Amino acid sequence: MHLYVDIKKKAGSFVLQAKFETEGPVLGILGESGCGKSMTLRCIAGVDTPDEGIIRLGDQVFFDSQRRINRRPQERHVGFLFQNYALFPNMTVRQNIYMGIRRFRKEKAKAYERVDKIIQDFYLTGLENHYPDQLSGGQQQRTALARILISEPELLMLDEPFSALDEFLRWKLELELKSILDNYHNPVLFVSHDRGEIYRICDEVAAMQQGCTGDTLPVKEMFYHPASKAQAYISGCKNISEAEVRSDEEVYAKDWGISLKCSTKNCEGVHFVGVRSHFIFPVLYEETGLDSRAVGRITYVKCILDTIVEDVFGMIVMIKIGPGAKASVRMEISKTVWEAYCRSAYGKIPVSMTEYKGKPITVGIRGEDVMLLN
Repeated sequence: MHLYVDIKKKAGSFVLQAKFETEGPVLGILGESGCGKSMTLRCIAGVDTPDEGIIRLGDQVFFDSQRRINRRPQERHVGFLFQNYALFPNMTVRQNIYMGIRRFRKEKAKAYERVDKIIQDFYLTGLENHYPDQLSGGQQQRTALARILISEPELLMLDEPFSALDEFLRWKLELELKSILDNYHNPVLFVSHDRGEIYRICDEVAAMQQGCTGDTLPVKEMFYHPASKAQAYISGCKNISEAEVRSDEEVYAKDWGISLKCSTKNCEGVHFVGVRSHFIFPVLYEETGLDSRAVGRITYVKCILDTIVEDVFGMIVMIKIGPGAKASVRMEISKTVWEAYCRSAYGKIPVSMTEYKGKPITVGIRGEDVMLLN
């Protein structure tokens, strides 16, 4: 079923301009907090009303400002999982799920049979008579999803479903949700500010920034081949510079003061260049025999160590490329690689994170890892 959204809504100084379409199965809307993701879902569900535009699911028009159509939320048959799950606190698990049944209300035997089945399917057996405050976060989420899916919605929308959970429970529920969505065959909108969740759960993604949605792309395409500065930034790229195309295979990064080899012939409309921090790697100066220039498809750059931060399983190394550089560059590497480099380049592993500040370091950047952005 095809979902089409093209709406505009003003709230104070904030302006939402959401435009995307999908036939499913799972479209992610990725953006920072406050960018308009939840407002978009509320407009689709009918909780909020856009100022103008159109919302259409299949042959059903939910909203059309020109034709003055604005269906009530109850008429849209949309399943909306809120961040706090919105369970009725004075109802048990069974009663909450029963409230989701729209059909078979007059056939109580059949309705109870459907409730029993979905309780079993969602691993809620034994919790039927518990109230929401007696449930864990995961049990509450499964109850809320069961209540939504028993109504057989034609569109399922999930608003940051893991935001209130600790990391271990979040991962466990993510696996369960993925299994549920694999068996749901209508369109799904999954809203999150977490890039990892979007990558693992969604098939397509639309990046949202300051109220505006970008193009809808396959998830892997946006993460590996973003087309714009906004897509690169939202997908987690930490190193982005203004750029000037020098040739079909070379781009000059203005903020870093270096030329980089690149692996694309299509340089039309390029204004920025990006390199993901985990694609930059340290090399020994003796191995390259040069300061800063390209060899084959790799650009080697001699830099100065600025800030070194130890993370849980790796190192974050900020490097200054030269005196004319406007911004530092971030490199993320494993502790094993960092320690091996320090032994070879400096003779020992530093005792403190500031011991090697100001030391020279040579890094390599492969042409295929240079992203040209508009």
